[in-house]
Amino acid sequence: MSDVVERFMRYVQVDSQSDPMNEAETPSTPCQHDMARLLERELSELGCEEVRRDEHAYVTAGIPASKGAEALPALGLIAHIDTAPAAPASGVRPRIVRYEGGPLLSGSVATTPEQCPDLELFRGQDIVVSDGRTLLSADDKAGVAEICALVARLRANRDLPHPALKVAFVPDEEIGHGARLLELHEFGATWAYTVDGETLGEVSYETFNAAQADVVVTGVMVHPGSAKDVMINAITVLHELDALLPAWERPEHTEGYEGFFHCIGIEGTESGATASYILRDFEAAGLERRKREMRDAAAFLNARHGAGTVSVAVRDEYRNMAECFDGIGFLVENALAANREAGIEPVVRAIRGGTDGSQLTFRGLPCPNLATGTYQAHSVREFVPVASLEATVDMLEHLVAKFAVAQR
Repeated sequence: MSDVVERFMRYVQVDSQSDPMNEAETPSTPCQHDMARLLERELSELGCEEVRRDEHAYVTAGIPASKGAEALPALGLIAHIDTAPAAPASGVRPRIVRYEGGPLLSGSVATTPEQCPDLELFRGQDIVVSDGRTLLSADDKAGVAEICALVARLRANRDLPHPALKVAFVPDEEIGHGARLLELHEFGATWAYTVDGETLGEVSYETFNAAQADVVVTGVMVHPGSAKDVMINAITVLHELDALLPAWERPEHTEGYEGFFHCIGIEGTESGATASYILRDFEAAGLERRKREMRDAAAFLNARHGAGTVSVAVRDEYRNMAECFDGIGFLVENALAANREAGIEPVVRAIRGGTDGSQLTFRGLPCPNLATGTYQAHSVREFVPVASLEATVDMLEHLVAKFAVAQR
């Protein structure tokens, strides 16, 4: 078993799921400290410099430049340690299966080539899956393992060229927090990459613009036997609000550069109910239009049911980092070239989501996103081919070598 596969199999078994209901604390779950402690120990054992783990479960470390590259700007590599709250993630039991075609089985859960057309590309290959009870946690334990495997390779062979490297593993990316508390001056990188993508070869510097809309409905509850012209059922009002939003602009009906409204949670009773939506659009004007439509729907329902029945609070989450890439296209070009040198056919693809790089780029650390080789993220069908894990480490080796010469 190769180093990166061994690390990945071990890391996914450490529970580190984030909690979207706990935005007051970082990390949002105590178990993320377990993953942070493990990485702190391993980076120290690899001989990294300035290994730090703080009270928020951020882990940072440095790797000195190879001979001749000491004066060049430092390059950052970043991944997140939390796993998604969208599916069960406690007690992950990874296993390696040989895929021979047809459905790929994760325990009793099947992923068919119709659901994932790329699956047929891996016929005859080893693939890591969960046992079907949980997600695999490849998002982003694959990125963590690939970065750590690269560090191990560089420390074992000091002749491999690279500038000073700065590594950061951060908590709570899946709930929109991510690298918010990463102190960039102390981190010390001039530019960086997040290793948090999916299909092998993808390089991304475009993301959604993102916001969250929280809806509160205050109903009027009376006994249903005497409810005529009195009751305002908060659950029904939420249904009305959802019906006012364009049904064709939901994730299940969109692709490419199409944005969406997506309800991620509902709770309540007839007397009071809440819902949360995420709003996504690649264009800033498109996101503003979606915010306006949420507020217009609330205003319409307040006119129908009475003032104060529906309130909508909108919070911006991140912006499309493509706005910031003028003059630094070499970051993308280097990533594309590194993929080719590793035998991977690269593709530039917009992320239908966001990464830690979204906020880091706007904070002054340009940060394109690189693929990890995973599929079906945020579900119990999540899988990653062994060869993709290994190829990504090779790609990262080629990438850091490109920064061992001056960039322009």
